[in-house]
Amino acid sequence: MPSLIREHYEEEGTMSDLPMQGRVALVAGASKGIGAATAEAFAAAGAAVVIAARDIDALNDVASSIEAGGGKALAVRTDVSDAKAQQNLVEQALATFGRLDAAFNNATDGPRPGPLADIDPTEFDRGIATNIRGTFLGMKYQIPAMLRTGGGAIVNMASRAGLTGVASLAAYVAGKAGIIGLTQVAALDYADLGIRVNALAPGTILTHRLEAAGEQAQRGAAAAVPMGRLGSTADVANTVLWLCSDQASYITGVVVPIDGGQNAGVKPPRRQGS
Repeated sequence: MPSLIREHYEEEGTMSDLPMQGRVALVAGASKGIGAATAEAFAAAGAAVVIAARDIDALNDVASSIEAGGGKALAVRTDVSDAKAQQNLVEQALATFGRLDAAFNNATDGPRPGPLADIDPTEFDRGIATNIRGTFLGMKYQIPAMLRTGGGAIVNMASRAGLTGVASLAAYVAGKAGIIGLTQVAALDYADLGIRVNALAPGTILTHRLEAAGEQAQRGAAAAVPMGRLGSTADVANTVLWLCSDQASYITGVVVPIDGGQNAGVKPPRRQGS
């Protein structure tokens, strides 16, 4: 578990005071990066966590880490584009923990970057299947489970690329824009039934891909951010937890940028001495 998150709650009060105590959270796309960090953060806040991805070995590692810190975790191998797999995921959550209170639909996939006309249709379909179909299927089975116990909160992983076009990322941009549309519709459909649905639009986050790109690439990416730094997986995880908490009880149907100010516009480099 993220030690800083756990230490924060331990300093603020006893473990029984944890904000997610007694709740059950589902995280799809939890085998690494943002998904794994969010699953660990949910557990550190007191929730029992159901984690899903196609890589069961990586999922088991995340679950073991959560359990080693005293948390509860269930790993379920899941292809989010498959309806039966998504249904099984929610059924496993209910069978093991008895309820579902929060869900983070974080799984993503797609072709390598390239000009639109060069993209293989099969690869394009793969990106749409994971992003749009996967998010739709996740909510299709998560929502009835939440309604059984009076409601809940869902967060869907979009991107800044879902708000504005990015060259050479046709499938990714289309998928993330579709997630935003689905989020808004679901939020309206269930706003008066106790279920809140929101989306995230992260900017440049230091995940395994950017770590692998090296320090020079990281410095270049940070230079394009008004705050002058990259986002962390903890920045995203903390936002997910807040949106799923009672503190965000009047917030639904929104897209939350986590981008260090990039969504606000362009900030020229600060002159030395100013």
